[in-house]
Amino acid sequence: MQRKAELRSISWQANRVVIIDQTRLPAKLLLLRIGDVRVLWQAIKELKVRGAPALGAAAALGAYLAVKDSRAKDYAEFSRELKKALAYIASSRPTARNLFYGLERIAKAAAANKGLPVSRIKGLLLREAQNIMEEDRRFCENIAGFGQRLLKSGDTVLTVCNAGMLATVGCGTALGVIYAAKKKGKKIKVYACETRPLLQGARLTAWELQRQGLDVTLICDNMAATLMRQGKIDAVIAGADRIASNGDAANKIGTYSLAVLSNFHKIPFYIAAPCSTFDLTIATGKEIPIEQRHPQEVTELFFKDPIAPRGVKVYNPAFDVTDNALISAIITDKGIIRPPFRVNIRKNIA
Repeated sequence: MQRKAELRSISWQANRVVIIDQTRLPAKLLLLRIGDVRVLWQAIKELKVRGAPALGAAAALGAYLAVKDSRAKDYAEFSRELKKALAYIASSRPTARNLFYGLERIAKAAAANKGLPVSRIKGLLLREAQNIMEEDRRFCENIAGFGQRLLKSGDTVLTVCNAGMLATVGCGTALGVIYAAKKKGKKIKVYACETRPLLQGARLTAWELQRQGLDVTLICDNMAATLMRQGKIDAVIAGADRIASNGDAANKIGTYSLAVLSNFHKIPFYIAAPCSTFDLTIATGKEIPIEQRHPQEVTELFFKDPIAPRGVKVYNPAFDVTDNALISAIITDKGIIRPPFRVNIRKNIA
């Protein structure tokens, strides 16, 4: 097992993708070593590995897994195999922009080196996947550094889902900001929303923050409004899975509710995400594909017995979209972007 300081949500070791099985936390810290793209696809689908930046790395590594044993004799044959593999991985989950970003990087790396022997191209694809991971570590550090400036000692931050080291290759996005503030000597308290239905806040964020020595209090999702009314929240920071060119941001279901509440209570609401999460090909959040997940996640999962009557209809979108008008600022690896987002995103990201 990796030592505490070396623990990563995803890494490449001994020709295997190594992930923390996030479905087993917090009860057990289990590392899975995956050498088959089909097993990795299932791990993505089942949220054993999750979080937009981590999915970008998983997608890129998965593409390499799919073609590393290819017997293609020329680039044309290899390209067909790679294209099929990329489409397969893309079918795992639809919302996180980073997953597709990782696949696009692999496709471009292959095309740029099509004149080389297939064996050489394979090695370059692995290098590109490793570059994506190293870049994400740097991106997280940059986001954390910029974002901590928005917090002062004594602040209490509310967060939702998990946007920490488990969701990235580095220290995290939303949680990375909090970690950086702590390193600066700022005293920060955190309220973590449990994040129904899969409890990423309760299972993952609370585990992470406790592990890092943060003052964290877990709450049910429907307690956030009361905390805000009581004046106990100074800022809300969330991650994002895809951000449109106008600043609309998709994140775990329930994020939009927090943004509306923050706006009403005059509390700053921040999104923290790397530039790779932005999708400049879409104008607004209405174009972001929202994943619909299995009804069992609402009616049974994590419970010994069913908690709903058999056969009841279930609506289970994994994400919602927060309107740009509700976002105070977007914290990126290139700096803090403030409204008007449609202008400033292009200026800073494009």
